[in-house]
Amino acid sequence: MILSAIMFYLFAAVAVASGVMVVTARNPVHSVLFLILAFFNAAGLFVLMGAEFLAMILVVVYVGAVAVLFLFVVMMLDIDFAQLRSGAMRYLPAGLLVGIILFAELALVFGSWAIAPNVATLAAAPMPSGAAVSNTRALGDLLYTRYIFAFQASGMILLVAMIGAIVLTLRQRADTRRQSIAEQLSRSRSETIEIVKVPVGQGVSD
Repeated sequence: MILSAIMFYLFAAVAVASGVMVVTARNPVHSVLFLILAFFNAAGLFVLMGAEFLAMILVVVYVGAVAVLFLFVVMMLDIDFAQLRSGAMRYLPAGLLVGIILFAELALVFGSWAIAPNVATLAAAPMPSGAAVSNTRALGDLLYTRYIFAFQASGMILLVAMIGAIVLTLRQRADTRRQSIAEQLSRSRSETIEIVKVPVGQGVSD
């Protein structure tokens, strides 16, 4: 019991510190690395809770795919972060207003929060008596039955965010050659083929 408590506080402290560093780090590559560290510690917390399936999904999907993808995108894209931060001060009043609202909401939540006396016996969906249901199947039963609308809504939100990120980062670069199918198909024969009569014993000059 003491070991579980020590591991919980260790994982929780590192996860919170990593989350703070994700926001405050100046280098975006360091932010992604701290995000990966936060994911690992959150997976450790899931293991302590007995949700090993969620821990595995967090490591495989978020650390193995999403966070690594973020890291490669940040490292490979030629983004001038100094130029992006140059106009950030004009959004400071709106950011402060949103921060104050969130802080007030958190204060109200923590001010009225209390532990239920029978919290150990509460369950989101009670299992049938005598039925041995695994953690993965219980999670699937909840997601695809009771919370199906919330599950589909979260998927749509992620899809919109992905499309928005693609639209924001898609831009034409002057130093990159791109293929235009419409221009290739609209060209005439005289623009694509040149017939040159080469005299015998002579070459072709530019």
